Amino acid sequence: MPTTNRNKQKQGSDTAVQGTNDCSVVSKVSAAAQGYFQDVFLQHFVCKVARRAPLINRGYYVRCRAVDHCVRRFLHITENCPKRQILSLGAGFDSLYFRQQADKALNRAVVFEVDFPDVARRKAALINSNNTLRGMLDIFFSYRLLGLDVREQSQVEEALGGAGLDWAAPTLILSEVVLTYMETRWSDAVISWVAKVLPQSLFVVYEQINPHDPFGLIMQDHFLKLNSTLHALRQYPDTAAQRHRFLDKGWEQCVCLDMNVFYLGLVPEEERGRVDSLEPFDEYEEWHQKCSHYFILTASRGSLMAQALLPHAPASCLLPGVRLYHTVTSLPGGGLVVYGGRSSPLNPIRGLFKITLDSGDTVKLCVEEIVCIGNPPPTRWRHTATVVSHKGKNFLFVFGGKNQAEAVLGEGYFLCMDQQHWTEMPVEGATPEARHSHSACSYQGGVVVFGGLDRREVPLGDTVVLKPNERGFSWERIELQPSPVPRYSHSAHVIGDKLVVVGGVWLHSSGVPGGAIINLTTHSSVEFSLDTTPVPWPLMLHSFCSELMDPEEPELLLIGGGGNCFSFGTHLNPQPITLNLRPVLE
Repeated sequence: MPTTNRNKQKQGSDTAVQGTNDCSVVSKVSAAAQGYFQDVFLQHFVCKVARRAPLINRGYYVRCRAVDHCVRRFLHITENCPKRQILSLGAGFDSLYFRQQADKALNRAVVFEVDFPDVARRKAALINSNNTLRGMLDIFFSYRLLGLDVREQSQVEEALGGAGLDWAAPTLILSEVVLTYMETRWSDAVISWVAKVLPQSLFVVYEQINPHDPFGLIMQDHFLKLNSTLHALRQYPDTAAQRHRFLDKGWEQCVCLDMNVFYLGLVPEEERGRVDSLEPFDEYEEWHQKCSHYFILTASRGSLMAQALLPHAPASCLLPGVRLYHTVTSLPGGGLVVYGGRSSPLNPIRGLFKITLDSGDTVKLCVEEIVCIGNPPPTRWRHTATVVSHKGKNFLFVFGGKNQAEAVLGEGYFLCMDQQHWTEMPVEGATPEARHSHSACSYQGGVVVFGGLDRREVPLGDTVVLKPNERGFSWERIELQPSPVPRYSHSAHVIGDKLVVVGGVWLHSSGVPGGAIINLTTHSSVEFSLDTTPVPWPLMLHSFCSELMDPEEPELLLIGGGGNCFSFGTHLNPQPITLNLRPVLE
């Protein structure tokens, strides 16, 4: 395409994007007029007031509520700071400055707004010609309006510096349906640039997600007809992708919630009842679909700004996403931690979740995301996560696994559970060979690791113990006689001084499925076979999970297992089975 045509196309798209501001502010005025929120300033930015349908009013209410929640949280966290700033990208005719100034919430704060030069000129003219708006401008110049194209990074940086932006001060960056209108390379560049130049900052984003279902397709087509393509949806289609986007581009922590989760989890029930009473409403299907196609995101840089992140959704609204090859670790005192895994070989899953059971009148599964500080491990799957202890503190010890960049991983990481802090611990001795699909069991305050698959895709048969000592931990390899059969994708449990290994895959089919007993005191091992005649189907014991029901009456519950059998079909064990360990232990 000739350069002239490309420029014309870009200008046309920019003009269309600017037009979305006019539509948006009319809808916000409508919602305010119906009592969804208080804003006496918005009406001065529109020529004609129009009443929108209740569904539209609700949609703009939850948008304004979410953004206002983040702004108020930032202002509260920074109220004792000598200086703080709000930088609104693509601000349009937003009334944020005027509302916060009227509430006397901008003490020692400066609001910078950036938008296309035409939009900024129109807004400046409206402010200067209106006594109410002009009267809100103070002598300290706490409101600064800049006409710039956000994509022109060097110009924006120079202009903000000239306007007095303090790059070291705590700063809230606000982007309300702005980044998605840019080509993704430009919006990614903005996210990375802000992380680089503002070390104490909170980025707040509100925009669209979930483009591929019927509602999402209609949504995309609507904006396409307006010549305002939603570019970010292609590469970042859901909340998980948006969260990873910010973490990958220099942000330390990130919380991203769709608007159903925000509304049901973070808007009090009393306030939701007030909203229900404002107008007759019977469009619940459309309301929930709309909310599932928008998100609110906060990403932080610096320890102070981490306190301003959106709170995580309550258990009733939050469930760990679909994942494979993750770990589920039982915690001392109750509860489970879910860590890592993947949705596909190119999509690792970040973050940790704690799961507890609330056994009241009805059993309720309670899920909360654990927000950690420190340097987290690289994303991974087929790893282990085991509880170890040192000087009275419990740690989650993550070892091994693989990811999209490394065929096997070999380093260990310690998460202090009390402080939710990834901690560096001194570890002595020779680190075991890197591996994945191994087992790791808590043992005498440390962990015993067995088997796995190495970098050459060869099964391992070694046994290594991580032991606590005065300074930290130390690795110690156990030489077993005879050596157990190398295997991976098995399960293992410590019963007394014995490690019981069950199932797995090894290179010779004889003895499958079977197991081994490893005596950790005498350093001996013995293989055993399983009598599968009571099981009326082929029993496949790889990619399964097991639970020790009662150490006094040693019985294992085996759940799942199996997979694809080349081109011959798929076999998954259809139901749980129990395995009595007493004969093999004796």
